[in-house]
Amino acid sequence: MASYDLEEQEQLDELKTWWKMHGNLVTAVVTAVALAVVAWQGWNWWQRQQSAKASILFSVVQQAAATQDAKRARDVTGELIDKYAGTSYAGMAALLSAKVQADGGDAKTARAELAWAADNAKDDALRDLARLRLAATLFDDKSYDEALKQLATEPAAAFVPRFDELKGDVFAAQGKPAEARAAYQAALTKMDELAKTEGGQLQPYRDVLQTKLEALGSAK
Repeated sequence: MASYDLEEQEQLDELKTWWKMHGNLVTAVVTAVALAVVAWQGWNWWQRQQSAKASILFSVVQQAAATQDAKRARDVTGELIDKYAGTSYAGMAALLSAKVQADGGDAKTARAELAWAADNAKDDALRDLARLRLAATLFDDKSYDEALKQLATEPAAAFVPRFDELKGDVFAAQGKPAEARAAYQAALTKMDELAKTEGGQLQPYRDVLQTKLEALGSAK
């Protein structure tokens, strides 16, 4: 028993010595890890709270859109952008409100909301869609160069045909048939690639592109 107590005492002394040498470091590491866990949990809680509050405001924008209440949609979207720009709801609200504003004849506000979504929406697809709609609005206003700027960045594959089609529309309006033809052809090529997975669902849209291409006549 004495031998056991002696070994136990030696181990205790070694532990005390080790703790004197490394105890502060261990304490610091454990504290840092604990703080990181608490901070991460706090961040997640805050994110959930932000998302929940933003979702409520987005539902208000949806209701305003359903009743074509442009002012309500605009005001609540502004609140969403001001307070919850980091949530996906802000980008969705900007797109939805922009349509309501455009339908109500307020193209300026629609462009501003689309521009914000194009630059700040959290989802890549939302940003692509916002740029496409903004370019279409600029095209309608005959701001052709500005429209092309919005279409210059390569979008996700699903949006490529739409981007190329609108480029073709802009070039055709500018009296540049060669560039328009190339854009429509690029849209058709991408459409054929997508059709391998989507099947006949894309055929009606492909027919529209083909009609636009043929309307330009043959290349000279």
